[in-house]
Amino acid sequence: MKQILAKHKIIWADKLFLRAAVIGLIFFAVSMVVNYAATNFATKEASRSVTDIILSNLPTFDLDFIIIEGALLLVLFTIFVFAYEPKYIPFVLKSVAFFVLVRATAMVLTHLGPYPDQALPDPARFLQVIGIGYNADLFFSGHTGMPFLLALIFWKQKILRYIYLAASIIFAVAVLLTHNHYSIDVFAAYFITYAIFHIVLKIFTYDYQHLLHKNVLDVAEIP
Repeated sequence: MKQILAKHKIIWADKLFLRAAVIGLIFFAVSMVVNYAATNFATKEASRSVTDIILSNLPTFDLDFIIIEGALLLVLFTIFVFAYEPKYIPFVLKSVAFFVLVRATAMVLTHLGPYPDQALPDPARFLQVIGIGYNADLFFSGHTGMPFLLALIFWKQKILRYIYLAASIIFAVAVLLTHNHYSIDVFAAYFITYAIFHIVLKIFTYDYQHLLHKNVLDVAEIP
């Protein structure tokens, strides 16, 4: 514990890190506001549902505990990672914010209605409060893509890589079994997220290289 506290004391005294963290936090906050607006717009403008070869052959399951509580646990786990190693904060915040903005743009452009027999989460619960989990925020799946993005960021940290990859797969299966996403929302999420990761490496080159050279962000090259 003393080592962790000492680490925080040193890193937050670094003006470059502090500035990068503040910018990352502001960028993340803005992305959440945009996401909230995009989610409401997509829900309001949602059209009819379409057929889906996978969902049409799957029964509907109620997996609220995975989609809601599971997502919350993953957020709390990531906060724990930040507490243990705060130098991850700027790059991760900016990467996640960019992911959210890309997904918000996709939602505004695509207005498919939800699959008819989806098992809707309780609208008063955690994800609904922050504007995630409405019944028309479909393309692409954030439950699938976000953990995959974190897996790419922490790729060289094997334990974290496997945890986030496992979470991504579990969420992908869950949103299909609950019919909360079309299959294209899930499959496309992996390709789009992979592209997002490499884009943020270019956009936030300074954060990535500075942290990497300081042995702060232990990210392997993705093949």
